[in-house]
Amino acid sequence: MSTVRKTLTSAVSAAVLAGGLALGAAGPASAATCPSSASPVTDGASAHWTLSCSGNSVTVSGWLQDTRADGKCALVRINAGNGEYRTKSACGSGVREQFSFTFKGTKEAQARLAIA
Repeated sequence: MSTVRKTLTSAVSAAVLAGGLALGAAGPASAATCPSSASPVTDGASAHWTLSCSGNSVTVSGWLQDTRADGKCALVRINAGNGEYRTKSACGSGVREQFSFTFKGTKEAQARLAIA
């Protein structure tokens, strides 16, 4: 393999690794407009949510589940396009919680699954 190709391969590998580490630290996120859905999974938590719009509002609804007995909680953080935010948590291995939040004045929201 040529020196240039080895250097390029190393740089790409480092970028992919760094990106994966950043995603793992931040937790899966989904910034979207209606209609959309996501099913993120992270070490210790899983979730599913959908965004639906009616008029000039967006509703984010779904569930989250704590998947590890580690004393931490699964947490969904939702930031709406209008500046409002909501959170929902599920604590205890196997615990699943439902949520539904409506935000007026926007048709977009960013949802993030995390461990806290």
